[in-house]
Amino acid sequence: MSGTPNVAAIILAAGRGARFSANENKLLAPLDGKPLLRHVAEAALASRASRVIVVTGDKRDQIAAALAGLSISYAHNADFANGLASSLRAGLAAAAEADGALVLLGDMPGVAAPVLDALIMAFGDAPHCAAVVPVCQGWWGNPVLLARALFPQLTRLQGDEGARRLLRSSEGVVELPLDDPNILADVDTPADLASFRRI
Repeated sequence: MSGTPNVAAIILAAGRGARFSANENKLLAPLDGKPLLRHVAEAALASRASRVIVVTGDKRDQIAAALAGLSISYAHNADFANGLASSLRAGLAAAAEADGALVLLGDMPGVAAPVLDALIMAFGDAPHCAAVVPVCQGWWGNPVLLARALFPQLTRLQGDEGARRLLRSSEGVVELPLDDPNILADVDTPADLASFRRI
């Protein structure tokens, strides 16, 4: 694969985040003057990803408003209440022409563009791999870059299952060591968000 591979960034932003608040969508919570989700989208846009797709579900209009002015496209998941797998399917369908999909979680605002670029470049160096997974201190983190050859298996996932179990049993998964704890840090609760505000 010559040059930068055609990798689409898919941001999963369909869930409500009930552990965060019964009434508020956590992705809209303010962090350093802008919605949490916007940090993730701006990092994706600053990376070598060929395009950025945001999968919406809960609070679809508010999510779009939080990302106003950004050069992104949307894939709406009307079945978002059925779990993560349905959002992954919606995102992969929108990225069907790409060589791979970099799947970002909307609640990980600490992941920066250089991390995304490192994953994309590792994929470019191993074009026949099934996926590239970032690893910090021995732990698999996020985001994960999934090769198009894996898309058919991923679309068969159900419920709240993500790609992790499939990747654990797949050959050709490249582990990319990164000294960045942000690939392990998401926002599940208001306390998690407060810790990001203190950084």
